[in-house]
Amino acid sequence: MTDLEFMDRAEQLLLAVERGCDRINDETDCDLDSQRTGGMVTVSFANQSQIIVNLQKPLHEIWMAARSGGYHYRWDGEQWRDTKTGSEFFADLSRAASEQGGQALQFAS
Repeated sequence: MTDLEFMDRAEQLLLAVERGCDRINDETDCDLDSQRTGGMVTVSFANQSQIIVNLQKPLHEIWMAARSGGYHYRWDGEQWRDTKTGSEFFADLSRAASEQGGQALQFAS
């Protein structure tokens, strides 16, 4: 993957995270706040916990930090996959957000 391809795909992912927060706020009583700073999105929950998603440009990876741990994702040609478990990014984000938000929350690409 070239640097340009990485940035295009990574930008799509960050935008999907932001849009997911907006949709969740519209559809549920969960009060998510998403803040974008360059290549990083911080999702804050009412209980003051956070999930941080940021780009690691030199590695062509997306990193996510949540209460449950830190995760590294690489594009496999179809999806962003965890480099250790192979799990898909949006499934992991949904699980972590549900745990931290105290209700079922669904993110998608």
